[in-house]
Amino acid sequence: MKKGIQQHNGLKTGISIFSLLVVLLAGGLLVLLGIFGTNPNTPAGHEGYVYEKPRIFGKGGFRGELKGPSNYGISLWRNEVMNVDFRPKTYPENFKILAKDELNISFRFQSIIKVKPGTIRTVVEDYAGDAFYERYIKEPLRAMVRKHVQYLKSREIKEKRKEIAAAVSTDLQEHLKGTPFILVSSVVGNIDYPPVVTQAVEKKLAAQQLLDEKETQREIAKKDAEIRIEEAKGIAEAQKIINTTLTQNYLQHEAIQAQLKMASSPNHTTVYIPAGANGIPLIGTVNK
Repeated sequence: MKKGIQQHNGLKTGISIFSLLVVLLAGGLLVLLGIFGTNPNTPAGHEGYVYEKPRIFGKGGFRGELKGPSNYGISLWRNEVMNVDFRPKTYPENFKILAKDELNISFRFQSIIKVKPGTIRTVVEDYAGDAFYERYIKEPLRAMVRKHVQYLKSREIKEKRKEIAAAVSTDLQEHLKGTPFILVSSVVGNIDYPPVVTQAVEKKLAAQQLLDEKETQREIAKKDAEIRIEEAKGIAEAQKIINTTLTQNYLQHEAIQAQLKMASSPNHTTVYIPAGANGIPLIGTVNK
């Protein structure tokens, strides 16, 4: 009986030790995961290239791909991730180019470029990952813009903005053919001329505005003169009508009407009017 109890106690002790070892191992594993473990993650709009940093033994390298938002999972391997934004992005380039007429023209050329989905491994291993624009596109693009601008006059650059953008887009699309990169659009904007040109344009506009103002004043004066001429014509026409209608009979009629008004006036008035044999006031021209 005593021997059975001892065996039972020994079994319990063994189980306790085993449980303790399991707990210690689990705790140690958690500690190792916390210290050495990694959990690469990729945000929305990005794709991630998961790779393992070289260890003491082994070469490391590519481990997998992520499409955000997602994570790769915790592991004891030294896994890390290189994320690349796959959304359309604007890449502006500022230029100061000597035009054909020897004027330095400043402007900005903007390109919208995106990365083809599912090409993260190619982008990282062949095109420097998120530095793909600086490494592969920037300088060729700048050379294309210079090629299509430097043989134009300064005035033509502004007038042919759309043509320049279209020509550069054609060249850039050819350059990107067979790569993971897609050109969405290109545009020429923010053209600035040298101060001497700007001042000359301002003076020209001011002079033109003054000329327009003078032309307006001339038109107003012309209209005023036309109005005065028409008024004079009206007066002359009225005088002509009056002179042709003022007959002796009409004037005598008007004189009689005036006498009637004076006779009916409440005020005592005496008027001496020369009259003819018929009693009608005489109307005539007095010669000096």
